[in-house]
Amino acid sequence: MAGFPADAFGTNCYVVATAPGEQCVVVDPGIGVLDRLDAVLAEHRLHPAAVLLTHGHLDHTFSVAPVCDARGIPAYVHPDDRELLADPSKALSMDLTQLFGGRLPYAEPDDVAELTDGATLSLAGLEITVDHAPGHTGGSVLFRLPGAGSPWEAEQICLSGDVLFAGSIGRTDLPGGSMPRMLSSLRDKVLPLADDTVVLPGHGPATTIGRERATNPYLVEVAGVGGARPAAPTRGL
Repeated sequence: MAGFPADAFGTNCYVVATAPGEQCVVVDPGIGVLDRLDAVLAEHRLHPAAVLLTHGHLDHTFSVAPVCDARGIPAYVHPDDRELLADPSKALSMDLTQLFGGRLPYAEPDDVAELTDGATLSLAGLEITVDHAPGHTGGSVLFRLPGAGSPWEAEQICLSGDVLFAGSIGRTDLPGGSMPRMLSSLRDKVLPLADDTVVLPGHGPATTIGRERATNPYLVEVAGVGGARPAAPTRGL
């Protein structure tokens, strides 16, 4: 497994494979990642079988069409964020719409497959479980897979997108966001995970569920173990 931040917004793009020379999946190819992604694939002799999207925000999906269409592979997204692949401006604030407006070429991938809550995807020799975790967007998901053989040698890895970060969570004030739904996702989908689960977020450094359970103010609030009510989250596009 390899990961690197995109040129814009520091969005983490991940490449997941069972071993060098095998097929792989690409997670969240954002803005300006193509050259770096090609270098990672060449270094490890990997062949993408699919792109997985944790949600439909532009900073996570911008390069999905060139990655998929050049190789004839599908992009997987939850149906609640499906429309954002055709028109990502639907999830942008007015300020962000003005920032991006007309200046970034964007295209929808040719082959789009929909993710289902609780489903297990068998891709590139990997078994990847999908957890629908709305709040940051309506179609945000977590991807969980065994971590044996990864750099962390963890029992489980969780690719959390913009649901959970080290010390924070994704913002909920953009179109499609909802703090009540986010708190439900944290309670029902994040807190039940084992403490030694390694979390690979959409922005920032890796962490563990145990560390976040003990120190992340939003998880502390959801768990009902006291502490000051955290301020509104601000991370994510």
